[in-house]
Amino acid sequence: MPGEDPYLSIIVPTLREAASLAPLTEAVFAALADEPYTAELILVDDDSQDGTDTVIDELSHKHPVRLVVRKGERGLSTAVLRGFAEARGAVLAVMDADGSHPAAALPGLVAPVRAGEADFVIGSRHVSGGQIDDWPWIRRVTSAVAGSLARGLTPVRDPMSGFFCLRREVWTGCGPLAPLGYKIGLELLVRSHCSRVLEVPITFTDRLAGQSKMTLRTQWAYLRHLARLYAYALTHRDRRH
Repeated sequence: MPGEDPYLSIIVPTLREAASLAPLTEAVFAALADEPYTAELILVDDDSQDGTDTVIDELSHKHPVRLVVRKGERGLSTAVLRGFAEARGAVLAVMDADGSHPAAALPGLVAPVRAGEADFVIGSRHVSGGQIDDWPWIRRVTSAVAGSLARGLTPVRDPMSGFFCLRREVWTGCGPLAPLGYKIGLELLVRSHCSRVLEVPITFTDRLAGQSKMTLRTQWAYLRHLARLYAYALTHRDRRH
């Protein structure tokens, strides 16, 4: 019904991703077309000035999609949190803009939350049925090492995933968040103390357009973020719920 809040809010942080946004939007709403709930797509853009605003304006005439532009601030994790603050849905989902996360998997992420079986669902590359396509060996090694460094923080198999959904209350119950770099999913997992976490398999593919944002600087930020989360975990034991 007009004016009714959507059940699902999908947050996509963007930086110079204009070429990816129309295919992404069409894929998202095609995937959700037969679902018994409404959804909105929120793009949080770090002032790309690459035509993103024009693309989203055109798409908004066809789909419930809107653009939030941040000026003077950059970073994937904080962009996601801004999207959460803008969202109206009871369930919040996060995915990348570049086509690496399969939009067709969205219903499978939402279903366990909707059924009351989980509070946090991760699109996982590392459970049975999950896989990574078109990644060079150096990316695979880097990802494996980064994941192993986080294993002391969470039992999930793919703690590095940026494709996930959660009940709104998981986010609002976290308390202060202090993310560094790109791994907002890991931040939320650790600080929410959420125990009803489920991983569902996805096929992850390399980006379809644009350039990777992965640099030595982001890798250093990840190590600093890990140190911060381990310090937090050591002082907040036995709070999982």
